[in-house]
Amino acid sequence: MGHPVLRQRSRPLEKSELLSPAFQGLIDDLLETMHEYAGVGLAAPQVHESVRLFVALLEEEPAASARATVVVNPEIVPNTTVKGEGWEGCLSIPDIRGLVPRFTDVTLKALDRDGRAVELRLRDFPARVAQHEADHLDGVLFFDRMSSMESLTYLEEYSRFHGKDGD
Repeated sequence: MGHPVLRQRSRPLEKSELLSPAFQGLIDDLLETMHEYAGVGLAAPQVHESVRLFVALLEEEPAASARATVVVNPEIVPNTTVKGEGWEGCLSIPDIRGLVPRFTDVTLKALDRDGRAVELRLRDFPARVAQHEADHLDGVLFFDRMSSMESLTYLEEYSRFHGKDGD
């Protein structure tokens, strides 16, 4: 937090850029970094690249062995007006958690790492992850979405008082 790229709207990627060695290397770096820090998602602006790209574990209950989804130029379309509050943290804001309202059912439209169109229906936790990562591409951090700052907490207190293991 504090790097200017985290507060900027990222530029869309052209299909012609996707197969370049530099872009494919960026994807691999994002995947490696996300796994190294035990994250469930990581957006390009978090590694100071202002492009519309993120990687995320978009399974209902992601396991350590889960395969990450590569998401390029995402569009998130809510399938409901219902929002649920859930705890979020961020690799760019280490050791902080807060309750964030998010749509509970969305459709994610994007390109994959090879430029093929993908459309995924996501509910609950995967929907939250996709919305969180897509926010990074618009310069939005999770606490910008919090309805109240009262739940903002350090990870240690979150673990102590909310019975969570720090995910």
